[in-house]
Amino acid sequence: MMELIRGLHNLRPRHRGCVATIGAFDGVHHGHQAVLRQLLDKGKELGLPTVVVVFEPLPREYFAPLEAPSRLMSFREKFQALSQLGVDFVLRISFNDSFRLMSAQDFIKQVFVDGLGIQYLVVGDDLRFGHDREGDFEVLKAAGEVYGYEVVNTSTLQVQDERVSSTRIRQALADSDFALVDELYGRPFSITGKVVYGRQLGRTLGAPTANLQLHRLRAPLSGVYAAEVLGVADGPVPAVVNVGTRPTVDDGIKAILEAHLLDFSGNLYGKMISVVFRKKIREEKKFDSLAELEKNIKADIDVGRQYFGLQS
Repeated sequence: MMELIRGLHNLRPRHRGCVATIGAFDGVHHGHQAVLRQLLDKGKELGLPTVVVVFEPLPREYFAPLEAPSRLMSFREKFQALSQLGVDFVLRISFNDSFRLMSAQDFIKQVFVDGLGIQYLVVGDDLRFGHDREGDFEVLKAAGEVYGYEVVNTSTLQVQDERVSSTRIRQALADSDFALVDELYGRPFSITGKVVYGRQLGRTLGAPTANLQLHRLRAPLSGVYAAEVLGVADGPVPAVVNVGTRPTVDDGIKAILEAHLLDFSGNLYGKMISVVFRKKIREEKKFDSLAELEKNIKADIDVGRQYFGLQS
């Protein structure tokens, strides 16, 4: 079972002597998986544990939370994806002013040498780290010759003659191109979270919803979708899902996910569920009244039922 190491101060002697990689790994998509396969193969070859080093929050979120790209995954989802691939440890470092100002050389010494005692380091070809992003593959390679570790980079993975990246997946989600998302991601796009109490407005409008904690300021997609909900029955449950800021009833900026499960009843509060997105129905829209909102919700549900082949 994969272990989470919460900060450098929690490193122990058993964590030292490893093969490691570092990055955002947002989405753990096909490009990330290529890096991780190389890491896991080398760990097996050398008989050493594997470590993935990540920052929380992501540096771009730290510097400009409102302008930073939306996350494809919460940290919990990322942790689960890395665990399923067979990684031994995740070292989560809190990104703060101390790390923001740390030079690349000091970072290498504190994290990779004194902290983890790495013997082998796998990095993506676009890695930048340290103050003013001064660290890169060449800096790591030169330091490896001094400290006695080997460092290799992975070539960019391409699909349809373009680089596989989290940025490209976000664009595919924005375009509602779920076929491309599946190809880049390696699986259907989903959001997992715990069902929490909302304002109960959906119930009064005839469409009770399960409200999910997203653990991110913004979601990488917005609008109304036909989706499937996992974790509440033996198989997937068809649903109509709204992701956005609910402009008709709220003035907030934080993203909210509300799922209306079709032909399902039951208490879902406190459950961890996954919402798998299948098709976009429409954009999120601000309506002039709750009556107009209710009318459009019913129309959305009709479209969702048709998509899943359910009788109205």
